Amino acid sequence: MAGLTSSSIGRKYAMALSAMFLLIFLLMHLSTNMTSVFSEDVFNSASHFMGYNPAVQFLMQPILMFAVVFHFAMGFILEIRNNKARPIKYADNKGSANSTWMSRNMIISGAVILAFLALHFYDFWFPEMNFKYIEGNVPNETRYWEELHHKFHDLWRVVLYVVAFGLLGLHLAHGFQSSFQSVGARHPKYTPVIKAFGNWYSILIPLGFIFIAVFHYVTQ
Repeated sequence: MAGLTSSSIGRKYAMALSAMFLLIFLLMHLSTNMTSVFSEDVFNSASHFMGYNPAVQFLMQPILMFAVVFHFAMGFILEIRNNKARPIKYADNKGSANSTWMSRNMIISGAVILAFLALHFYDFWFPEMNFKYIEGNVPNETRYWEELHHKFHDLWRVVLYVVAFGLLGLHLAHGFQSSFQSVGARHPKYTPVIKAFGNWYSILIPLGFIFIAVFHYVTQ
């Protein structure tokens, strides 16, 4: 890992790989959460499986946490190094003429998303750890839907989630294609396909999460 992150190209490559892992996780996470809209029983069953499966809890969950921390830390490091290496600021170099606002401000959206993840952990992960490992409660396969539903009782929380997922969409709109380019997917034959798929992904994934939050709010 040290060798991979010792050069600028290596850091971009490593960050792209972590981004791809998180893209897959987002799709899986949305798929599980979307069942809460259609079936309370299915969501409870899926959540209970994820919450007590040893492979998920003690293998995939640590890997996911590492990927999240690594991705954002590497993003901040790359941004700092790029700013130091850039002799002329975008404002003076008219960066807006050949790049989007989001591509120039990925660090801002990333910081906001990181803050949102802290809230998301506070809302769901910490209570789960408290329920299972601190309080030592016996497994309850019917509690998950009600816990999720209750979290969206307050409008301010729903608005916060909507804003956060909106920023996530903007972040994904640039980051999706960028991650593929960083690992060498630059062939003219595939670039339009990757760009189109990335655009749809960056719209549908955040909209899915927003729909779930709004659904649970309006059905209180």
